[in-house]
Amino acid sequence: MVEAATGGTEGESAGDTVGFLYPGYSAEDDYPRLEGILGAGGAGVRLPLVHTDIGEDAHRVDALLEMGSAARLGAGVGELKARGAQAVVWACTSASFVFGWDGAHEQVRELSETAGLPASSTSFAFAHAVRALGAEQVAIAATYPEDVADHFRAFLKAAGAEVVAMRGSGIITAAEVGTWGREEVLHLARAGDHPDAQAVLLPDTALHTAAWIPDLEEALGKPVLTANQVTVWEGLRLLGQDVSSDRLGELFRPA
Repeated sequence: MVEAATGGTEGESAGDTVGFLYPGYSAEDDYPRLEGILGAGGAGVRLPLVHTDIGEDAHRVDALLEMGSAARLGAGVGELKARGAQAVVWACTSASFVFGWDGAHEQVRELSETAGLPASSTSFAFAHAVRALGAEQVAIAATYPEDVADHFRAFLKAAGAEVVAMRGSGIITAAEVGTWGREEVLHLARAGDHPDAQAVLLPDTALHTAAWIPDLEEALGKPVLTANQVTVWEGLRLLGQDVSSDRLGELFRPA
């Protein structure tokens, strides 16, 4: 069973503002898009975002460990709190799962202590979303080099999910990933799918996906979890918010 990342029991907190620490400037526009989609469905949620200093833009383990350091994350907390955040999520998959299962827990524990708020990360968002869907077998369609993607496979295994297929794309920088459009994203998802997978995971917050989640699920015929989608869902989960939308895939559909 996947434990809650940190910050107390699910449902203890209530509110409508989730703050996100986002590395760099690749697909940050997914967050106002997601806020708009949820708002159009009647959800009064705010999703303010603060950019963190990424250091070297590289999908390489040493660079990712520095990108996810406590000092870099802590620097943005004050601004998020000033903007009313009631929970905070580190909106980065690779610079959380590279710390490993225990290290990623320590990362969000430190973030929670610094912020004085419930906290989580995109890696835990994926783990919790997979569990919420009841998916025991998943496929990974990653933009990263395969050695980095393999750290995500290990993280999901620790979370109790079986990875039946994994595809890495060898992209080194988030800046390049941020240029991908709908067709590239659809191709990535199709290429990473597997007949035994009950869900396909696209684990990169630098990848634009918010506008195309229904297209992805229609193309694959199964739930698709994307990094910015699950990050927002995780923040709402921390606040005990059960928000639904017919434009954000199976994860956001009412139970």
